[in-house]
Amino acid sequence: MNQEILAEIGRGLLVFLGVGLNDTAGDAEWLAGKVSRMRIFSDEQDKMNLSVKDIGGSVLVVSQFTLYGDARRGNRPGFDAAAAPGVAEPLYEQFCESLRRQGIPVQTGRFAAMMQVNLENDGPVTLWLETPD
Repeated sequence: MNQEILAEIGRGLLVFLGVGLNDTAGDAEWLAGKVSRMRIFSDEQDKMNLSVKDIGGSVLVVSQFTLYGDARRGNRPGFDAAAAPGVAEPLYEQFCESLRRQGIPVQTGRFAAMMQVNLENDGPVTLWLETPD
């Protein structure tokens, strides 16, 4: 088993990014903006008032088509709602580049690869974000 470390960050965000069939370049830009501005880190009064940019944090982005797994029928999830790799990868890259243009350091996994991801969660915040319809 290969134990190569592809990427790692300190304080910041781990983003599992799934790209759906109908996602666009505009969606990638919108989502990157939302991720960069979300006030989910605690300030001096322990209130969630700071963004990843405010704290000087980084973002680790991992492609995750399985977020589009549909298990409503049967016992095996279907992934028909996930974009094909040839469509998803450019949008994944655009999302990452948009964060970088906003001054946020970004690390990535390897697109469409099997990876082990370790997370040390600092607090009770895990969010699911969707782009507007």
